[in-house]
Amino acid sequence: MPAWKNARCATLKLMPDATAPSFTGQAAGGNAAQNYHKTGLVAQQSQAMLGGCMTVALLLFPFADYWWFYATFTFFVLGMLALDLGVFHRVAHVVGVKEALGWSIAWISLALLFGYGLYQYALWKFPLDPRLVGLDHALLARQVGLEYLTGLIVEKALSVDNIFVFIVVFTYFGIPPQYQHRVLFFGILGALFFRVIFISLGAVLMQFHWVIWLFGAFLILTGIKLLFAPEKPIEPEKNPVLRLLRRLLPVTSTIEGQNFFTRRAGVLYATPLLVCLVFLELTDIVFAVDSVPAIFAITKEPLIVFTSNVFAILGLRALFFVLAGVMHKFHFLKYGLGFVLMFVGLKMVWLNDAFDGKFPITWSLGIIAALLLGSMILSLLRPARPAAA
Repeated sequence: MPAWKNARCATLKLMPDATAPSFTGQAAGGNAAQNYHKTGLVAQQSQAMLGGCMTVALLLFPFADYWWFYATFTFFVLGMLALDLGVFHRVAHVVGVKEALGWSIAWISLALLFGYGLYQYALWKFPLDPRLVGLDHALLARQVGLEYLTGLIVEKALSVDNIFVFIVVFTYFGIPPQYQHRVLFFGILGALFFRVIFISLGAVLMQFHWVIWLFGAFLILTGIKLLFAPEKPIEPEKNPVLRLLRRLLPVTSTIEGQNFFTRRAGVLYATPLLVCLVFLELTDIVFAVDSVPAIFAITKEPLIVFTSNVFAILGLRALFFVLAGVMHKFHFLKYGLGFVLMFVGLKMVWLNDAFDGKFPITWSLGIIAALLLGSMILSLLRPARPAAA
């Protein structure tokens, strides 16, 4: 066997900023070629595994040390949801714009307050972490705060696309306004469950470099599709899952109050509310395929991915009731979202490597905000032409 196949070397280089110490160490032997590179939040390990390349991130918030945070945060979210449905929306009613605006402001404020708390916690915790000795802890804490804020904006913007679907689906199934909040509430519970699964899978898959390229290419293609592909009508009656549901359970032709099930002559029936809920869950899975890779392009920290996703989803119900009547005015927003997806895809496949492992998060935040705000302002300056009769 040639000597070069046995010779292996490892290089460790710490470069959090221009003033921090850096050093390089060499080691021979072992079964895997390893290249370590750390810039800010990212420490990458390239390793020959079954002919592939694996990237292992040095996490600032490893699950083994922060399981208690995930558990506490989850119980907090479930408590807030229980308070929402059990107290504030115990009686089904039409959610007005004023009420929805108040809830939307509350959820956004809570999300921003959490981000500030995360930044302050990082400022306190990082100097105590022996893995981060010699690094600029203030810079790392600032990076964490900006990544959370950028991720929240991206997830919030992508979730707006759900509102178009909500409007169409509620109209198709004839869901009265007073029951729409209940459907969205349980829809969000399901969305949180599926997001946990997608984020967990993403955290594992993102260790492999080829997956990063695959996700990046997928986001670029999705963005291009948003720009050029014509919009297809939503046709729930053709969905195979709904067809299967109708075969397993008879479905009533009328709304039975706020119930998802009802009994008639001892036979269990599903109501249109349940069928609508199932369809919304299926559409959220489709949206998660875009949104989860998009935020992993912003940060490699599962804790940031998880919390920003949750806060974006929690505020979606209130945002729906605020924007449902005016979404048609932002007809250029889909193009802004398309460019955002293309940008984060480029970050994954090119820009991060071009900028020595990490594209500046401040630039990312500015570019994403400019694309979204620009598309919304352009929509208001150039209103859509009314469809020809």
